Amino acid sequence: MDYLHSVTPPVVVPAQPPPRVRDFWGTMLWGALIFAAMFVGQIAVVGIFVLERGGPIDLAATLRAVAASGLAISLSVIAGLPATLLALWLAIRPTGTPFAEYLALRWTSWRHLLIGAAGLALLVLGWDQLSRATGHVTPDFMVDVLKWARGDNALWLLVLALCVAGPVSEELFVRGFLYRGWSESFVKVPGAIVLSSLVWTGLHLQYDWFFFGQVFCIGLWLGYMRYRSNSTWLTIVLHGLNNLGALAQTIWLAGQS
Repeated sequence: MDYLHSVTPPVVVPAQPPPRVRDFWGTMLWGALIFAAMFVGQIAVVGIFVLERGGPIDLAATLRAVAASGLAISLSVIAGLPATLLALWLAIRPTGTPFAEYLALRWTSWRHLLIGAAGLALLVLGWDQLSRATGHVTPDFMVDVLKWARGDNALWLLVLALCVAGPVSEELFVRGFLYRGWSESFVKVPGAIVLSSLVWTGLHLQYDWFFFGQVFCIGLWLGYMRYRSNSTWLTIVLHGLNNLGALAQTIWLAGQS
């Protein structure tokens, strides 16, 4: 009771609202805004290349020329990362949940890494055998991007874009933000894995229906590993390894032709 005789009354600390997670529709709405930010960040690089070309304005021809630039494609993917991070921060900050906690940015065990890598390797090998049996080869888009990057002396930048910047942006968005919100909504974990995989597949419009199936199945595996390990860092690493393997395969096939 000594505080009754104190000149200074005790300081009452207001209760802090508990951290929360956005609901299903909030996750969907903010997800659309995060995707828009990623797109704007990527298309901004294309706009810069268009302006630098100068001359008469032939938008269609200019866009085709920019799209055939390995340097432009690589920088575009890389530029999407800071835009995605900013949008994620704006979406998560009002919830009161720490950024890293919301997105499950924590490392996991080596056992999970080995399981994830082994499962991914088996999945990719199975689809590779199926592609050979059905006559589907490496997408022309990948071969063209590789040729363009080599022509621009930007192969190292393409590796950085496809194996680091791209996986970080996409995983934080899909397996980080979308999965977190949807897994704690009425669709639960199974629905979150399926829905986030569908969104991730939709980010790869450069492929045909066959490779859509491959991307979707890989997305299901990454979603399962996100659930099993509770780590988005794990799916980022697995995603990067998958892209590195695909790029190495493309380089090898290009050398055989």
